[in-house]
This record gives sequence, C-alpha cells and structure tokens, in this order.
Amino acid sequence: MDRTNKVIYFACIFVILALTFAVSKALADNEIDIDQIAQGDSLTLDITQAGYNNDIFFSIGDGDNISVEIKQEGNNNEIGYANDYPGWGSGVSWGGDIDFDDQDLKLWQNCTTTTCNKNDIQFHISYGTDNKLWWAQGYEISSRTDTSWAKDSYEGGGHNVTIDIHGSNNEIVGQQRSCSNNQCSGHAARIYLYGDDNSVFGKQKADGGKEFYLTVTGDDNTVDYLQDGTGEHNATITLTGSQPTTLNLSQHSNSTQNYTLSQNCITSGGCSITVTQD
Repeated sequence: MDRTNKVIYFACIFVILALTFAVSKALADNEIDIDQIAQGDSLTLDITQAGYNNDIFFSIGDGDNISVEIKQEGNNNEIGYANDYPGWGSGVSWGGDIDFDDQDLKLWQNCTTTTCNKNDIQFHISYGTDNKLWWAQGYEISSRTDTSWAKDSYEGGGHNVTIDIHGSNNEIVGQQRSCSNNQCSGHAARIYLYGDDNSVFGKQKADGGKEFYLTVTGDDNTVDYLQDGTGEHNATITLTGSQPTTLNLSQHSNSTQNYTLSQNCITSGGCSITVTQD
C-alpha cells in the first residue's frame, strides 16, 4: 500500500470512528437538570431513563416528605416546566416547580416506535400540601390506586399534558395512550386545580385526537372521565360552586363526540352528573 492509499485508508477509518461516536452520542443524549433551591427535607427521587433524546428539567423548592418517581422509555420524551403553552417557565422565582409538603408525584412516559412523536408532561405546583399527581403517557392505568401500569409494544407518542395545581389535598391520576391499531396519533389534556380536596381520574386512549380540558376551582369535586374509540372527541369541563359535584363522563365511540360542561353546584348535599356518549 503506497503512502497516498495509506492516508486515504486511515482518513476513512477516522471518519467512520467519528460518525460512530457522533451517533452513539446522539442516541445517548438523555438529560436531567434539577435545581434544588430550598431545603426540600425528606425528598426521595427515583429517575429512570431508557432510550435517547429524553429530557427532565424542573426545580424543587420548600417542602418535606416529597416522593418523586419518573420513568421515560423510548425517545423524544420530556418532563418539566412548560416552555411552550401556557409558557409559565421555570418555577424558581416562586419557590420551585415542586414545593410545600407531602406531595407524591409519579410521572411515566413510554414510546416504542423507532421515531417517536414528542411526549411532553408539564406541571406547575406553586402552593399546597398533600397533593398527589400520577400521570402516564404510553401506559394503561386501571384505577386511582393502580401502581403497576401496563404497556404494549405499539406506542407512538405525541401526547401532551399540562397540569397546574394550587391549593391542598388535590389528587390527579390519568393516562394517555395510543396506537391501538398501530395508527399513532397523540392526545392532549390540560388540567387546572385550584381548590381543595378534588379528585380527578381520567383516560384518553385509542387513536384519533381526543383533547380534554378541565378547570376546577371549587372544593370536593370528583371527576371520572373516559374518551376512547377512534373518534376525535373533545370535552371542555369547568366545575365551580359551594357544593361538591360528582361527574362521570364517558365518550366511547368511533365517531366524533363533543361535550362542554360548566357547573356551579349550590344544591345542599352536592350534585351528580353522568354523561355517556357511545
């Protein structure tokens, strides 16, 4: 081998190694950025990221006995404060994205396809005690107390949820999953809770855009919702009032269903509403 061929040979080897390193670096590009801006007390933090291009970023403020469990599998998953809509940004200036006492957060995201659409869990907890937030995208949750979440091999991502919790003793458990027919299209949900002692459990699954918006400002409301089938459903719900409301909403259909509810319960003993659209 003459000198020119040797130079070309070693140059090719160098390029191959450089490309291999670049690809390996890209595939391993999982990032975690957590700022602890206050004492935090007895925080237990458990994070698992398996895959690539997964990001976690939030701040921890004043609070004790907080437990956080985060899992992201696949690629293009993100958990952190909203840097798009509604765009409130980092919670450092108001005491942290996780602050005050006794909160139990469990956030899981899963995508199994080679190229995943972005899963994006956001949260904003600026006040309150005893909050419970479990949210999963790409998993199946059977009930408010189910902690062993199931998954399958047909999850394409594209889910987005925005959660904004103020006040005390609020509980949110929910899921979004898709690709039931290997036809991946993500869902959306936005949940805002400001009052005390509210409980929301919901599911959006199967394919087709589902969306879902919920705003709760009163106390002691209980909401269960389900949107599935291949129809592009939409539900907008606002609950207020001096008395509690129990709402069960189910939109289960392969054709599009729409529902808008505004509730102001003042009936002594509370109000009960059941909506089923098949």
